[in-house]
Amino acid sequence: MNEQEQWRELGQQLRVDSVRAAAAAGSGHPTSSMSAADLMAVLLAKHLRYDFDRPENPLNDHLVFSKGHASPLVYSIFKAAGAITDEELLTFRKLGSRLQGHPTPVIPWVDVATGSLGQGLPISVGIALAGKRLDRLPYRVWVLCGDSEMAEGSMWEAFAAASHESLDNLIAVIDVNRLGQRGETMLGWNTAAYVRRAEAFGWRALEIDGHDVAAIDQAYQEATAADGQPVAIIARTLKGKGVAAVENKEGWHGKPLADPDAAVEELGGRRNVVVRPQPPAANGQAHRFSASKAEPAAWEVGEKVATRRAYGDALVAAGAADGRVVALDGEVGNSTYSELFSKAYPERYFEMYIAEQQLIAAAVGMQVRGWVPFASTFAAFLARAYDFTRMAAISQADIRLSGSHAGVSIGEDGPSQMALEDLAAFRAVHGSTVLYPSCANQTAKLVEAMVDRPGISYMRTTRESTPVLYPADEPFPIGGSRVVRSSDSDDITIVGAGITLHEALAAAETLAGEGVAARVIDLYSVKPIDSATLVEAAEATGAVIVVEDHWPEGGIRDAVLEVLVDAGANVPVKSLAPTGMPTSGTPAELLDQAGIDAAHIATAARSLVGAKR
Repeated sequence: MNEQEQWRELGQQLRVDSVRAAAAAGSGHPTSSMSAADLMAVLLAKHLRYDFDRPENPLNDHLVFSKGHASPLVYSIFKAAGAITDEELLTFRKLGSRLQGHPTPVIPWVDVATGSLGQGLPISVGIALAGKRLDRLPYRVWVLCGDSEMAEGSMWEAFAAASHESLDNLIAVIDVNRLGQRGETMLGWNTAAYVRRAEAFGWRALEIDGHDVAAIDQAYQEATAADGQPVAIIARTLKGKGVAAVENKEGWHGKPLADPDAAVEELGGRRNVVVRPQPPAANGQAHRFSASKAEPAAWEVGEKVATRRAYGDALVAAGAADGRVVALDGEVGNSTYSELFSKAYPERYFEMYIAEQQLIAAAVGMQVRGWVPFASTFAAFLARAYDFTRMAAISQADIRLSGSHAGVSIGEDGPSQMALEDLAAFRAVHGSTVLYPSCANQTAKLVEAMVDRPGISYMRTTRESTPVLYPADEPFPIGGSRVVRSSDSDDITIVGAGITLHEALAAAETLAGEGVAARVIDLYSVKPIDSATLVEAAEATGAVIVVEDHWPEGGIRDAVLEVLVDAGANVPVKSLAPTGMPTSGTPAELLDQAGIDAAHIATAARSLVGAKR
């Protein structure tokens, strides 16, 4: 049997095993897997450089299934490589199996979770960037893309970014099988249109028959001749290839075949071909940047500093102390102050421009390779990339996000720039950490803590300069809070964070002159939350006001209420938060308009204390 015959046999085995896996599960996407089987057979047998026994090998290539629904094909590849058994293959989609409906990094040979279309290629841009500029290793990143997901804007953000960065270590294999979930895709089999679009974005495009193994091999050889351009292989294929009942037929997306035994027979029966891909040719270690003993960012108590500025200074300090730290921004680095990092460590800074989906995706890709990414933009614009953040949690990714210019306190820019949903959004992400500092020194301590924090960490920073409240050496553990003002006879508790903490302190000073003692809590860690301090304060004072520069739904109010309800603390709670759509105005005018300035807090406190008395 010659080389090409072996590839054809392997392709048929991958189809057979995809059919069998979906049949055993009673669900799945075998037809989407069958179209790409030849493409993956040639890759596995000849061009992929990967050591399945050492998935942590820094020289390994990376294979990302952007069309994650073709998971039966992924798992059939693992079986063909000898990484899993046939018995495990048939546990596909069953409770307790690591072979889930879409791939996740529970499996050691899977870098990231995919399945939400339009994400694998942008994440692969991040991995390829790490290879070129950070690891400085010759591994390649192979991405199997579906033609349906080529309608996603995030794919074209990735095309633009990869070309701009000259990522000739990135190869996208686009499986153009014409059929999507409910019918024909946007371009169908118009492969020439895909070529024109890829070339317009600065990619080298190769158009092939995706079932001609010789053409596939030739395309892969051409794709690996690095010439400064990323490569897109546009492969025309047949969905359900090889089984007449489903080949190029609508209505079979996401369904097991009606007669899997007949399909297996039509495909030539079961095979047990084992093809170990060639491991990387050499040993090597990823480049690492040196660290130094850095002076932490610090300010004098009373000095007026915006927490967004403190974030930038703290990020520089973190970069000095830890060479793994990298920074990314969405072309607002002069506002988020990530530009300070870009000037200090240009080799570790990545400008992702106004492409927030690619911003988050690149961070996810970089952390695959062990880097510690901090990604920043205006908090409002992170909403555009929320699905990438949600999927990052499924990927078990460790990324750190900073959103500046949050809330009505940003002032004249108006509501399009005001994040008023971000705390709710990030609180809802599985395993997330949500931080909202009110002071520059506090910000610096929390940035330092984020470096080694697992999961998705989000820091909300403030546009306006505010007084430094705490000395530089004061610790601020994640999950804590700070009682900023208290006495043995407090009448009420006021909970704030960020900009509203300063308004709460001003209100407490006014109330003190009227004989009303207010305990003020700085809830800098919104998730995880300091339940003990909140419950103790509520029970001691008998009334609580929560004031936040965020819509009332899902923000600090709801976080506090959840704590008090769980503890059975039966005390009145008053929420002060914007409820009407804000407009342009000065920060002071907008805080007043939203009812969250010191005067409104004092009024609410008088009412609650009066009712209690």
